[in-house]
Amino acid sequence: MGFTLEGIYGIVEEPIKLGYEFGGRSVLVTFDETNDQTTVTITFDPETENPIDMQRQGWQAILDNYKNYTESH
Repeated sequence: MGFTLEGIYGIVEEPIKLGYEFGGRSVLVTFDETNDQTTVTITFDPETENPIDMQRQGWQAILDNYKNYTESH
């Protein structure tokens, strides 16, 4: 499954924070490094068409794919 999103980055604080808006919603992504491990946290404005748990699962799937990609390169 795939989809295309367009957004505008309003916050770029390398290497710790990205903030962007798309479709009237805001997303904040933070990267926290502790003991050679990085925790990625996404905070988002939910949309109104799908249940919040479904949205969380979608964002988690994105994070899981990101983790798999970074670990394989």
